[in-house]
Amino acid sequence: MKIKIDLKADALIRSQKGKFAKNKVIDEDTLVDFDKKGRLLGVEMLNITHRIPLKQLTDVNVKIHVIED
Repeated sequence: MKIKIDLKADALIRSQKGKFAKNKVIDEDTLVDFDKKGRLLGVEMLNITHRIPLKQLTDVNVKIHVIED
């Protein structure tokens, strides 16, 4: 998974490899992309620096939760 911040577009783009099939508009500034099996491929958040301060965007800690069946 890659996360990019495009300051010119003022967008945060989170994506992973796969073939795009469709997207869903969450709100006027948020779109999600899916493959043909409905797996999440990407999230695009527009006007990101108006939603989250740039300092918080560039100083991120990620927690990974492993779920075992």
